[in-house]
Amino acid sequence: MEQNEHPTTTQSISKSAVGIGLFAVLSAAVIAVTQVTTVDRIDANIREAESRALFEIFPASIDARLFDHRIELEAGQLNIEPGTTGYQAIQDDQVVGVILPVTSSQGYSGDIDLIVGINADSTIAGVRVISHQETPGLGDKIDRAKSDWIESFKGALRNGPDDSNWAVKKDGGQFDQFTGATITPRAVVKATGVALDYFESQKNLLLSPATREKSHAE
Repeated sequence: MEQNEHPTTTQSISKSAVGIGLFAVLSAAVIAVTQVTTVDRIDANIREAESRALFEIFPASIDARLFDHRIELEAGQLNIEPGTTGYQAIQDDQVVGVILPVTSSQGYSGDIDLIVGINADSTIAGVRVISHQETPGLGDKIDRAKSDWIESFKGALRNGPDDSNWAVKKDGGQFDQFTGATITPRAVVKATGVALDYFESQKNLLLSPATREKSHAE
């Protein structure tokens, strides 16, 4: 009778195992939901930053339906995720410039995601950093909210891919670096150069209204 009134050691272990198992399942579910929610929130923040930056680069005189004028890009050269698109800036039914996403893997603390606006004449319309992990107070000055350093690209023209002036001043170029932080601005300058390389290699396609019509139809 006493054995029936008290759980055996095996029964106790079994119940404990079930409890631990349920706890593990619930914990995994909570972690999964948290991760999905966090990723969605991060993605939404990035999209919001990108949207705001797109309209900062080109003047208000362009077609306000900028998101409708998407262009397919080759991910490899720009170091971006497959399926990432660029945008054409349209004015009076003409492509006056493009906005290209590009990622630098040469940041001090990780990847730096940018969008680079390039006018049809190959001058820079503007550059904006969409996301980064650079050091607060040093490398984060690439962020327009932290300083106006990024504005130094506006109107800049590179004299070919071997232009030695397309570098930070420490490397003999025209762009300022930050006190105590050269790696970050150097990465942004190089990434902007990569976007220019892509633009020049695909210029006819990128500036073709047919590209816009095809993307819009899709």
